[in-house]
Amino acid sequence: MTRIAFLTASCMLKDHPDARKDYWEYDLEIAALQPACAALGLILEPVIWDAPDFAPAEFDAVMIGTCWDYMEKPDAFMAMLERCDRESRLLNTLNTVRWNSRKTYLKDLAARGAPMIPTVWAETAKADTIDAAFATLGADDIVVKPVLGAGAWRQARIRKGEALPPADQLPPAACMIQPFLPAVSEEGEYAFLFFNRDFSHCARKIPAKGDYRVQSEYGGHEEIHQPGADELALARSVLECIEGDLLYARVDMLRGLDGQLALIEIELIEPYLYPEQGPDMGPVFAAALKTLLDKTAS
Repeated sequence: MTRIAFLTASCMLKDHPDARKDYWEYDLEIAALQPACAALGLILEPVIWDAPDFAPAEFDAVMIGTCWDYMEKPDAFMAMLERCDRESRLLNTLNTVRWNSRKTYLKDLAARGAPMIPTVWAETAKADTIDAAFATLGADDIVVKPVLGAGAWRQARIRKGEALPPADQLPPAACMIQPFLPAVSEEGEYAFLFFNRDFSHCARKIPAKGDYRVQSEYGGHEEIHQPGADELALARSVLECIEGDLLYARVDMLRGLDGQLALIEIELIEPYLYPEQGPDMGPVFAAALKTLLDKTAS
């Protein structure tokens, strides 16, 4: 049997004292993946990524799963991934993770023709930087996000003329600033899931009333979305801007002011896979994983 470590975080375990509000997403994801993998002779074993006794060499491959605290200790996380790359096979690859770990990768995708939301890049999220972004973007309502971050961590929506949030609620270092797009509240975001570049399913992520953050820990929920041919082609066009093997990729898109879908981000490190919106997700994922492992073995 082939053993694959599924990396997660201690905060994703329901009995942990610091369990996240969305810990149950880990339970749903692993429940969908494990049986499908086992049916193909692949043993998917959950492992806490920063556990002292984690030994990557004991596994045939290592999959980055729900490591949703990594942005709080990025150096330790990257050091662990480098060890996995040396001692086993890391999925997605170390080079892919390094590139995708900082949202500056969006600059690369823009240069390759991906449909993008207008963005200002800044070294700090301070008053003068934010004031300048209002002018540059021609917007009175903006969203500020850390360059290194996930899950709306230290992200803020700011309206022109309002006081800034406290510093500990803003990005701690380099940031990206975008106009707030009303579609996120009215329509939600779309998450297109691909395994080994094959389309699996799409989830529409809808925020709670009065909020714009679509994550479940802020009250957001998801629905199954059957994308039209044009929507799927647009998501695929983003994926085609990236070279190399990809066990998984989640292309997150939002409708811009021009009425067209644009890229919010592409998740290649530890995306939630929305198993509830993908009833066939487990077998599709398992087949993709087996194909990639067999490709390496041959």
